[in-house]
Amino acid sequence: MDSNDRRFSFDVGRFECLTLSDGVHTYEEPAELLFPGAPKGKLRRVLAAHGVDIQKWRTWRSSYNCLLVNTGQHLLLVDTGAGGGLGSGTGRLMANLINEGISPDDVDAVLLTHGHPDHIGGNFSISGQLSFPNACFVMMQEEWNFWTSGGAQRFYVEPPMDDIRQLLLESARANLPPLQDNLLLLDREVEAVPGIRAVPAPGHTPGHMVVFVESEGQRLLCTSDAILHPVHVEKPQWYAAVDTSPRQSVTTRQKLLASAEADKMLMLAFHFPFPGLGRIDSRKSGFRWQPL
Repeated sequence: MDSNDRRFSFDVGRFECLTLSDGVHTYEEPAELLFPGAPKGKLRRVLAAHGVDIQKWRTWRSSYNCLLVNTGQHLLLVDTGAGGGLGSGTGRLMANLINEGISPDDVDAVLLTHGHPDHIGGNFSISGQLSFPNACFVMMQEEWNFWTSGGAQRFYVEPPMDDIRQLLLESARANLPPLQDNLLLLDREVEAVPGIRAVPAPGHTPGHMVVFVESEGQRLLCTSDAILHPVHVEKPQWYAAVDTSPRQSVTTRQKLLASAEADKMLMLAFHFPFPGLGRIDSRKSGFRWQPL
């Protein structure tokens, strides 16, 4: 199976769920991107335990894992992927959806966890048509304001984010304002549809959200970019260069990991190796990621 042509099905109670790949993207200088504040010696040792030589780690090949949930009454999608806006390796979400026999017209709710290009780039087709024409798009009000009222333009001015600042802003302009007629903005935790909650989880961006799915006593936490790499599970205090508020991102990450571990819930991470599913194990030395 091609690495971009991936669908993985699983259940949360009576809800039918799919991890749908939008493809993969390669990031340069991942240590600087993911762990800029980590002590170099400790980072070297932690990465070595994961089979990574920091001296040779020049690229990070990241999966883009979107979530589709069929509750029986609603068909809900979490994020729309990059839509091909980040290169030829991305933009596979729609094809993988259709390969499952699901029409984009049947999706009635789309939760946008935040405004980065790899999460909103599939909102519209190349021709400018809404990719999910019958869906209500849902986003946090604070996130919308950040991208549409000048906050992002003022923020992304320091290395390494200054290099991709224009890409971020252009993607937001292309994929957010045209949604206004199909958009619901939230200012607090809300049950988007029965059994699925949109929960504020700021830090990565000001209005970043995570998604909790619950049915028949089973729970799934969709973390989006609150947790970017499996090492962030072990070292939640190591923020990323793309976190707008490092301190807040660390606090959010620690709370989510503690909640996932305490409730023994399934977790889906957008950037983890496909299908991005696993659980959090707690040990004396801290949390550990256990892939499904």
